[in-house]
Amino acid sequence: MPKPVVELVDVVKVYGSGDVKTYGLRGVTLTIYEGEFAAIMGPSGSGKTTLLNMMGLLDRPTSGKVVIAGIEASRLRSSQLARLRNRFIGFVFQQFNLIPRLTVQENIELPLVARGVPRRIRARKAREALIAAAGDPSWLPKKPSQLSGGQQQRVAIARAIVGEPRLLLADEPTGNLDRKSAAIVMKTFMSLNERGQTIVVVTHDPEVANCAHRIILIRDGRIIGEQEPDRSKCITRIL
Repeated sequence: MPKPVVELVDVVKVYGSGDVKTYGLRGVTLTIYEGEFAAIMGPSGSGKTTLLNMMGLLDRPTSGKVVIAGIEASRLRSSQLARLRNRFIGFVFQQFNLIPRLTVQENIELPLVARGVPRRIRARKAREALIAAAGDPSWLPKKPSQLSGGQQQRVAIARAIVGEPRLLLADEPTGNLDRKSAAIVMKTFMSLNERGQTIVVVTHDPEVANCAHRIILIRDGRIIGEQEPDRSKCITRIL
């Protein structure tokens, strides 16, 4: 039986106070299990990113529990949350968030620098992560500006997996990419999942969501159900 990697229990997130309140999440209960590839779908403003931020410990719930790898994160101090994020969670964002002045290798190594990993081991792990995410270690000495958008996103994926996270979270990872580049990026996620990586992708694109094994639907801050993905309609079919 797969173990839970992240559990949200009756999570509510309220922004503002007094008479001016906005609900980001309204009593969300959700479990993501080891080895899953899940997509979260919903319209703009539905709570997708707020939900992902809760899973990634980037935000605290107003009420309810967030449990990561058996640890109730909602009770931890900020410094403890930062350590837990660095150890257990990898992030991929729509904007890539690569540092332009650093090489590809240096960008990928950043999570390991935060852990105090020695340089020689960082270099080896960065190479292995880039091969897993892109298959091309020749990118290592290049700067992000020398790569296409799709290539930069695969470097961002390598950076996210270099620390061997239990959970990989991606927020609209194809949102800034052309269709072919998006297909290549989703093929990368599928390959990583086949090797056992747990992945959650937030998207508004059905062709992206259909690459997952589970589609979770959210609207107005509530989980309204799930639907079975149709992998024949996954965006990778264009490759």
